[in-house]
Amino acid sequence: MATREDIVRAFIRGAEAGRRGDDVTTCPHAADSLLRTAWIKGYARARPVADTE
Repeated sequence: MATREDIVRAFIRGAEAGRRGDDVTTCPHAADSLLRTAWIKGYARARPVADTE
C-alpha cells in the first residue's frame, strides 16, 4: 500500500507530466495502483480538456 507521501509525489509528477505535454500513457504506475490514480489526477489537473463548443 502506498503512503500518503508516495501518493502526493505521484500527483505532483503527474501534474509535471501534464504541463510538459507528455502523453497520459507515460504513467509509470500499474493499472491497479493508487499511485496511478493520483498520477492521472495530477495530470488532469495540469492539462484540462479543452472546451470545444
